[in-house]
Amino acid sequence: MQLNISNRKQVYLIPGLGASSRIFEYLKFSNYFEVHYLDWISPLSNKEELASYAKRMAKSITGENIILIGVSFGGIIAQEIARLQHIEKVILISSIKSKHELPWRLKWIKYSRLYYLSPLLSYIKFDSKELSVPGKLLKRKVYLYARYMSMKDKLYLLWATRQMLFWKAEKTETPIFHIHGTKDQIFPVNNLSDFIEIKDGSHAMILTKARKISKIINKIIIENDH
Repeated sequence: MQLNISNRKQVYLIPGLGASSRIFEYLKFSNYFEVHYLDWISPLSNKEELASYAKRMAKSITGENIILIGVSFGGIIAQEIARLQHIEKVILISSIKSKHELPWRLKWIKYSRLYYLSPLLSYIKFDSKELSVPGKLLKRKVYLYARYMSMKDKLYLLWATRQMLFWKAEKTETPIFHIHGTKDQIFPVNNLSDFIEIKDGSHAMILTKARKISKIINKIIIENDH
């Protein structure tokens, strides 16, 4: 399908919880798309409603022919924004479409209120340049955290974790396309339905499977034009 370059699709990308837009650095997009990156903002308080937060983030979204792409918690925010304004499509990566897709482990954390002890909070003040850790795998994880995590504010991290665990999704008329890895340990595939499978993809596959994900995204936007 040929798209008029003067009428480009406006593609807005929302990263995962606490992550910066740098997580999208390996994706490759068609020249027919105009790509924009959204970064996280601080919640007004620990009691701000998710709809209110999504409305404030949506202020940065302008134009027509809008496509939202959200990773993990960013996918939840993308769906909330789609309830507030006209969006052509929402593309989820390593995310969920409803509370029913939460795995039992996260539901247990939710009801036990252990999210207040979220491991993310322990990283708030760490500096990877000064931290000495054993083992190549752990050093790699520390490096990735330092490179891609931008929002380390305690209020935001706790607020976002609670919003993800207590999300009550409402149906939206916006077409949703869900891309998910078979080895995602945060949102295991056995809890999901109607998704595009990425073999051996982990929760961080936006970095490790970027080439394959890029092809799928471009195909969804161009060939599945509604």
